[in-house]
Amino acid sequence: MKAISALMKEKEEKIQLLMGCLAEETARGIPIVVEGKRDVEALRAMGISGRIIPAKTGRKTFMEVVRELEECETREVILLLDFDRKGREWTRRLERHLEGSGIKPNLYFWNGLLELVWTDVKDVEGLPAYLKNLRAKMGKAEQ
Repeated sequence: MKAISALMKEKEEKIQLLMGCLAEETARGIPIVVEGKRDVEALRAMGISGRIIPAKTGRKTFMEVVRELEECETREVILLLDFDRKGREWTRRLERHLEGSGIKPNLYFWNGLLELVWTDVKDVEGLPAYLKNLRAKMGKAEQ
């Protein structure tokens, strides 16, 4: 049981580290692109206070999202779309279009979170609940 608890603790610490680094990047002015309003709310609940742009709200087309990002006049955008098949497709499409526009798509956080939670979480909005459940399991495993 202690080995399982140690693995869960390590995973929780890595997620917290990623979120801390994400908060620092957004504080520097780098915007984040997520899929929807609930993803924005989840990141806010996890302490992310910078600019978060929901890509799939208000019936925006893919090209409207790309134009909005180009109008941000930023050199870099953090892509943090969902971890399911459609989210991966949108991430790859945005990556290609942003590179073509001279904007660096930052996938560091998406890849890091995907590696840690891909079997357990399908979307950004599920991260706070996942962390809460992970912490509860760690508490039970330590007893």
